[in-house]
Amino acid sequence: MSSVESLDSLLSQLRSLSEQAKGLKTGEANQGPGQDFADTLKQMVNSVNQQQQTANELQNQFASGDPSTSLSQVMLASQKADLAFQTMLQVRNKLVSAYQDIMNISA
Repeated sequence: MSSVESLDSLLSQLRSLSEQAKGLKTGEANQGPGQDFADTLKQMVNSVNQQQQTANELQNQFASGDPSTSLSQVMLASQKADLAFQTMLQVRNKLVSAYQDIMNISA
């Protein structure tokens, strides 16, 4: 899978999370077949991890002098991995914030 497809996959997962959150916000139950939130989050983390590993492998290939690996490939893979990680970090921050808001609600 190319890194562009991986990024598209990550974006579609984020959209799915957003739609699930909208459904929960309006009180709708999970309708029809679909993944639960934990599975979606796990897939997102695995995707980010895979992108980081791919970027690391390309960096090692370039550093070892592999002529089939260009600097632009290494930089592009590194930037995509960084963007995916930053996106995941923001999702985590929002989840922590939502959890804290829920815990602060007085019963």
